[in-house]
Amino acid sequence: MLDLVVVGGGYVGLAVAVAVKQAAPHLSVEVIEAAPEETWKKDPRASAIIAAATRMLGVFGVWDEIAPEAQPINRMIVTDSKTGDPVRPVFLTFEGGIEDGQPFAYMVPNTAMVSALRGACAKAGITIRHGVRATALSRPPGHAALGLSDGSTVLARLVVACDGVRSKIRDMAGIKTVNWEYGQSGIVTTVTHERPHDGCAQEHFLPAGPFAMLPLTGNRSSLVWTERTADADRLVAADDLVFEAELERRFGHMLGAITASPDRRAFPLGLTLARSFVAPRLALAGDAAHGIHPISGQGLNLGFKDAAALAETVVEADRLGLDIGDLNALERYQAWRRFDTFRMGVTTDVLNRVFSNDIGPLRLVRDLGLSVVDRLPGLKSMFIAQAAGTAEKSGPRLLAGMAI
Repeated sequence: MLDLVVVGGGYVGLAVAVAVKQAAPHLSVEVIEAAPEETWKKDPRASAIIAAATRMLGVFGVWDEIAPEAQPINRMIVTDSKTGDPVRPVFLTFEGGIEDGQPFAYMVPNTAMVSALRGACAKAGITIRHGVRATALSRPPGHAALGLSDGSTVLARLVVACDGVRSKIRDMAGIKTVNWEYGQSGIVTTVTHERPHDGCAQEHFLPAGPFAMLPLTGNRSSLVWTERTADADRLVAADDLVFEAELERRFGHMLGAITASPDRRAFPLGLTLARSFVAPRLALAGDAAHGIHPISGQGLNLGFKDAAALAETVVEADRLGLDIGDLNALERYQAWRRFDTFRMGVTTDVLNRVFSNDIGPLRLVRDLGLSVVDRLPGLKSMFIAQAAGTAEKSGPRLLAGMAI
């Protein structure tokens, strides 16, 4: 019987496995991943990694491997306009680093991050089983039994569900969610441009939703473009000429000529919050616990915070001689993470509803609010610290760069 089985081999699941195994090498840990082994190499997305998460990756010993492909975000500008407006006034800017001069965030290709975490798993002796899905979950006294699509059964003291926003493990456990769809989809692709971005991220609030160009290494940016779902599907299916013309209508020519990668996808957007993050022999982490709008760029970082908090909860319970799958031991993780997650979910929901429209009086109020924030350096510094994950002084040790 295993001590810990993680269902889901994305960055959150891998981070949980590495964090626990590095801090408690005697615990047996295995990762179950439904996708075939090479699938992760085809992910075209990039993610914003906050400063606190880079500290955790440093403890894992993988940040130096990721860093050459990481683009610091040195500055961010926010505008609010209609799609056809010839001029887009800047209402809010964020620039500079956190207290030690480190950028508050980096943009990292998902493939670079997953590759490094998989290497850490191999170094720690963690097995990753590919191409098998969880098909059944039972929790008799003393352990959990996970049935797999290949006919085998895995027994473990604790199952960690990191299997995405439509988590099968969560459903099997009977954990309910708060859920609604926005009628929007996020178009994700990589674009190249003539001029350098100088590490500047740009977010334009347009009537259909936020349109973000996030800097990558070289003259490249990651595009996260929110549209109404029907329009997003049409744009993704369009030929490159039509797609790039629509892209230029929204972004303009400030970085020169833009060429979009033909590998583009649209992901439906909604809000999903699990009513409970834990159950006997089970913990939810990452998108299995919460799926939020990308308007704040915090989805992955919430998952990394989950991984750090859950690993610390499990390791400290083990050191005290407690059963790591017991509900009483897991409640600390839930208390640690649920409020922060619900707060971020509500924040992104409100921001999306306030900014994804073209109501005149509301535009006036929100633009005034952005302008006020821009003129208050102390308030901006507080927001940067919150976004970087450095404001919380009693958070998980890994996020402060300390081993568990």
